[in-house]
Amino acid sequence: MPVNILRGLAAAALAVSVLTPTAPAAAASVPAPVTTTLRQAVTQLPVAEEHRTGYKRDLYKHWNRGLDLADGCDTRREVILSEAVTAPQVGAGCKITGGTWHSAYDDQVVVDAGRLDVDHFVPLAEVYDSEQTPWSAARREAYANDQGSPDTLIAVSAASNRSKSDKDPAEWLPSDGSYRCAYAATWAGTKSRWGLAVDPVERQALLALAQECPTTTVVYEPAP
Repeated sequence: MPVNILRGLAAAALAVSVLTPTAPAAAASVPAPVTTTLRQAVTQLPVAEEHRTGYKRDLYKHWNRGLDLADGCDTRREVILSEAVTAPQVGAGCKITGGTWHSAYDDQVVVDAGRLDVDHFVPLAEVYDSEQTPWSAARREAYANDQGSPDTLIAVSAASNRSKSDKDPAEWLPSDGSYRCAYAATWAGTKSRWGLAVDPVERQALLALAQECPTTTVVYEPAP
């Protein structure tokens, strides 16, 4: 076969290979929300002893710039704004004035944003204790600023947050008894969302709460 014909065939084959579209990449799957009973959620959590050695709060970078990069508010202020019962005024630099909030831990009405703490529902030290394998810096930052769930971060009175500190439900429960079932469900849901373990004493405390709260459900979406 003449050389020019061979070259022509080769060029045609190359054109076909260039023009043939590649299959689109599969879309990233979004985890479906999980709904279960409080007892089932607790029994499905891995059990492991805690490990505090090496913990430093600054391992979990917070607060970052938040969800809306144009609003001038960091994650903390965005949470405070999202949980307001009565909307406050927002000034330059995300200065918050006015507004009211309900502090679920102690059933108090807070009328000054400066008297609020944004609590990591499962405290950062407890997260470190409960990581089954050491997390990356990016994952720790993602937890510390998680607004993808309504439960990871909560605005509460500074006094109630300082009382809670880094304690788990075996060591501390909200002073508002009517909130304890919801508290246990949110704790279990947050640990489930982030794949965190419970220690044996914590597990027993959660199971006791599940017995007191037989109709309480846990809803969570696994973290990306």
